[in-house]
Amino acid sequence: MTDAANELVMTRVFDAPRELVWRAFTDSDQFAAWFGPVGWSVPRETVDFDVRVGGHQRFTMVNDDDPAMTSPADGTFAEVVENELLVGYEEVKGMPGIEDGTRMTLRLEFHDEPGGKTRLELRQGPFPADWRSSAEGGWGSSFTKLDALLAR
Repeated sequence: MTDAANELVMTRVFDAPRELVWRAFTDSDQFAAWFGPVGWSVPRETVDFDVRVGGHQRFTMVNDDDPAMTSPADGTFAEVVENELLVGYEEVKGMPGIEDGTRMTLRLEFHDEPGGKTRLELRQGPFPADWRSSAEGGWGSSFTKLDALLAR
């Protein structure tokens, strides 16, 4: 994957069973309802998932204050184990500070925790050192939105 110096590693426990957390990452309707840091949204019509090895994950984040500001994503699934593991990658193009053609990898592991909870382990990179804290903040605020969705 990437070396630890340029990789974001996060763990988050969600108060929901693993199958529900998995679905939030793999169901287009649910993903559109929570993904993106506060101040950004993902219009449902931009989301297209084919969750299988070799399948794709496409969506566009849109800035809530300036809809002309967008961040499209077009990734490929490299590993899929239902309710356990999602690994995907995207070839970076046009991101300041990251060389075009760099393979950005995202690994999500879903683990059962006592009380019907789920521990998510996330690894993503490579990031320039000055990007990691922004990426962590973005995931953190997205996860706050996911907590609210899972509580419904």
